[in-house]
Amino acid sequence: MILTGLAPDPRRPDYRLVEVDRGRFASLPAADLAGLDLVLGAEIAPLVFERLQELADLEAAHRAAVRAVARRAHARFDLRRRLLQKQHPPAAVDAALARLSDVGLLDDVRFAKDYALAKAPRGRGPSRLVRDLQAQGVDRRIAEDAVRSSLAAEGVDLTHTVRTLVEKRARSLAGLPAPVRKRRLVAFLARRGFGGAEVRELVEQLGGR
Repeated sequence: MILTGLAPDPRRPDYRLVEVDRGRFASLPAADLAGLDLVLGAEIAPLVFERLQELADLEAAHRAAVRAVARRAHARFDLRRRLLQKQHPPAAVDAALARLSDVGLLDDVRFAKDYALAKAPRGRGPSRLVRDLQAQGVDRRIAEDAVRSSLAAEGVDLTHTVRTLVEKRARSLAGLPAPVRKRRLVAFLARRGFGGAEVRELVEQLGGR
């Protein structure tokens, strides 16, 4: 394998366009290439080419990760899973995610808080929010703390949310006997992440009408 091209990348001045055997190889950071003793027109040593491949894999994984978080926020585990599904090598994926974490683009605590604030007004209760976050790979303790602190900080009124849900759902179940209606309301609220004595009391008050 011969190094047939090594020129500045017009789109990224601190990167170099690497060409091997007259074919485009990758755009790589100039700083990472500095210690590889690359000579234009010379054969690339096997170990040097192996390092070039590692750098290229990292760049590809990093760019894919940046595109993903530009579209929407991700938990670290979920983003890692998605990148692996796209056949990026595990080592490259982990290094790319570390880069994102270092610049604040990947933060499970912030992700969990933002997720809770976005979903709670849509009728999702604390336990449902925690389950959803865990399903995306967020640690349970981080999820629970984030949900609790976010709802408290924003003054989310869970009682009002539950009451609204019960009233709306109860209307759609109006033709059923009261015991059946109450059971279905409790099950509905449980799926939404609401439970406890206060919820059962509201169901008794509103579901028996």
